[in-house]
Amino acid sequence: MTPRQRVGGGWIGLLTLANLGVWAAFFGPLNLLLGQQAAAFAPGQKEAVLALVTGLGAAVSVVANPLAGALSDRTRGRFGRRHPWTVGGALLGAAALLLLAAAPNVLVMAIGWCLVQAAVNAALAALTAEVPDHVPVRQRGVVGGWVGLAQMVGVLGGTALATALGGIQWGYLGCATLLVAGVLPFVVRSRDEVLLAKPPVQPGRTLARFWISPRRHPDFGWAWLTRFLLNLGNAFGTLYLLFFLTDGVRHADPGTGVLVLTSVYAVSMLATTVLAGRWSDRAGRRKVFVTWASVVMAAALAVLAIWPVWPAVLAATVVLGLGFGVYTSVDFALLTEVLPAEQDRAKDLGVINIASALPQVLAPAVAAPVLANFGGYPALYALAAGVTLLGGVLVSRIRGVA
Repeated sequence: MTPRQRVGGGWIGLLTLANLGVWAAFFGPLNLLLGQQAAAFAPGQKEAVLALVTGLGAAVSVVANPLAGALSDRTRGRFGRRHPWTVGGALLGAAALLLLAAAPNVLVMAIGWCLVQAAVNAALAALTAEVPDHVPVRQRGVVGGWVGLAQMVGVLGGTALATALGGIQWGYLGCATLLVAGVLPFVVRSRDEVLLAKPPVQPGRTLARFWISPRRHPDFGWAWLTRFLLNLGNAFGTLYLLFFLTDGVRHADPGTGVLVLTSVYAVSMLATTVLAGRWSDRAGRRKVFVTWASVVMAAALAVLAIWPVWPAVLAATVVLGLGFGVYTSVDFALLTEVLPAEQDRAKDLGVINIASALPQVLAPAVAAPVLANFGGYPALYALAAGVTLLGGVLVSRIRGVA
């Protein structure tokens, strides 16, 4: 049943904090720590090692997110159906981050990151479903804005911790602490729906429900494809950021450069995320915001392709943050309006989250030959701009949302 009562600022604040912790656990390692470990374990093959580890982790997330979502849709018990997955995922994710901190070689590093992806994606699947569970449609733009803001602040917080604490081990410890500290207040102080009726156990039908036919649900299919393309463009742009600053821009301190760019990106995103979500709620429109956000992001990525010098990178980061702030809040609200079935919200959002995770698998396989044989970083960022723009154009194919 679609909720009708508006949620309060306290609930939104706690959800924002929980999402902040989750995204810090993802992007502290992705933006800096995994790259540093790859360079420490295999200096001459750092790009290949980073691609292997992040690709394996993303492959795990493709399975973990919808599976955990489907299980949370059907979880019965006194503690609700979402909170057990949120808490369990956070605690197991923190333990996996500590394993990464102690990794002695590439094999343990890969295992640790796969465990992080499995556990934290389980928490993310449950948290994401809280929005359609509790937030009315007319409020989802602004809540999506806060969730998007939490993602960016989590990225910044994870990267800042990884940089400020000094050393790979301390960086992972900081991310693990932020994950648990962010999630627990939401679980303790918010209510969770208790599933009273026991769902029927029909393994064949349950497995079949993971497939959502684009023919039967075309809006869901187009929403999935547009998110996939926009996240693929983003993955092309961010996966090798540390190495881009090192080898393309020739920045004197690439690690600090990543932190500066992440901070600038966060501030720019802050300027548009909640505002765009609120504006979208009041206008009752979603698609036009997503389309224009993709145009802005594509233009910023094109600047990185044409002019890879530090001042231009800074300027492009500002523009990219403004565009992504609009996109992340409004697109999230759009997605919640095209879900095929109320009883499968977490699973269906998990399928949508594959569109965010799968690019992390594909981007290294595409980016590595582009960097080696087809023009290096200018060609990679030009490709990122084109893919991002295509995703924004295809949003127009969604018919059931204004």
